[in-house]
Amino acid sequence: MIEILGSETRDFLAKAGYPTVEVTISDRRLEIANTNLEELRDGLASVLADCLADISAGVRDRQDAAAVVFQNAAVSENARTAAVTALAESVTFAPSPTGQDSAGAEANRVRSDRAQINDWTDEGGHGRS
Repeated sequence: MIEILGSETRDFLAKAGYPTVEVTISDRRLEIANTNLEELRDGLASVLADCLADISAGVRDRQDAAAVVFQNAAVSENARTAAVTALAESVTFAPSPTGQDSAGAEANRVRSDRAQINDWTDEGGHGRS
């Protein structure tokens, strides 16, 4: 709509020989002022059709360019999401082998200490009055 009301349309009409013709939009209708049916029949209608076709092509081109940008952004985001997902899946929360060895060694030490205490308790002298 902005393109139809812009100076480019006025310039287009002026170059085509219709400098006084005005185009506006009202309630989704195209209004053509300062002309008559004879001028429309004799070429103005074709000039307007060409002008509107050019405007439509420009709008389509901008929409296509925006769609490409959007598509590229979506592809990039999908690739980033896949990379983050793969990285997240590679993370594990498990004790390291060295951590398991030291934990196992600690458990063995505690069992050994308890066994030693039990031996001392059983060797006599304990519980004597």
